[in-house]
Amino acid sequence: MLRQIADGVLVHESEFCQSNAVVVHGHDGVLLIDPGVQDHEMACLADDLSRSGRTVAAGFSTHPDWDHLLWHARFGTAPRYGTARCAAVIREELSDPEAKARIAEHLEPTGIAEQIPLDLLGEITALPAETARIPWDGPHARIIEHQAHAQGHAALCIEERGVLVAGDMLSDVLVPMLDVHGTADPIEEYLAALGLLESVAGDVDVFVPGHGSAGGADELRTRIERDRAYVRALREGRDPGDPRVGPSAKPGWEWVSDVHNGQVQRLAERYEREQAQGQSWASRPRS
Repeated sequence: MLRQIADGVLVHESEFCQSNAVVVHGHDGVLLIDPGVQDHEMACLADDLSRSGRTVAAGFSTHPDWDHLLWHARFGTAPRYGTARCAAVIREELSDPEAKARIAEHLEPTGIAEQIPLDLLGEITALPAETARIPWDGPHARIIEHQAHAQGHAALCIEERGVLVAGDMLSDVLVPMLDVHGTADPIEEYLAALGLLESVAGDVDVFVPGHGSAGGADELRTRIERDRAYVRALREGRDPGDPRVGPSAKPGWEWVSDVHNGQVQRLAERYEREQAQGQSWASRPRS
């Protein structure tokens, strides 16, 4: 079911990891951002749009993770956009004929693998590099591209509605997940991206993370500072004391501690590997 969070902006929350699909009303249809996860949920979203007499005019994937690349045939054949880097990552991944089979295998432990429609996954149109806004007939959706969570990751600022769609950042249930393998300096990239989001905070009344709860202007600044503190703790090799990790984690989200521990290990391994190769990156974790 769609829930309105601002004038002409609605959210559909999935049962899977509190994944948020965002609908923005335009003149002749809607912009559908990160459309959803399970087949029956996307069908429900399509029903909601049909009952309101609206069709999908354009889609947008904030980044190239599988759960942000899905689509349902009932959404139609509108262009589905992503940044140039995002589309390039998807194109390379799907050039392997076994890619979808690997995603399906990865999903088996979740118990919802059969509910994930992979046939239209990743059919993304690359926007030219440095494109500033989504090309559609509706409220300006400013693209804020960065490399924090994944290559070609982008938040969208729906300027006329005071809404920030944050992609996989600013979650109240997930800690920041760095692109350890894809950037020259994953910690500094993440801190830079938080700075970009902070730069538009004054224009934002409500924000929507890819996973978790939406929030208002005050909560936006709180989450930026919480994520910044977490990333700095990674840089300094200390316990982040983050409420999303350990005993204070939200019930059902205890596994985020495993995400955190794995991230700490990967950062340490990367630092050791680069030291052995005579390389360095500025924000190396300290033991």
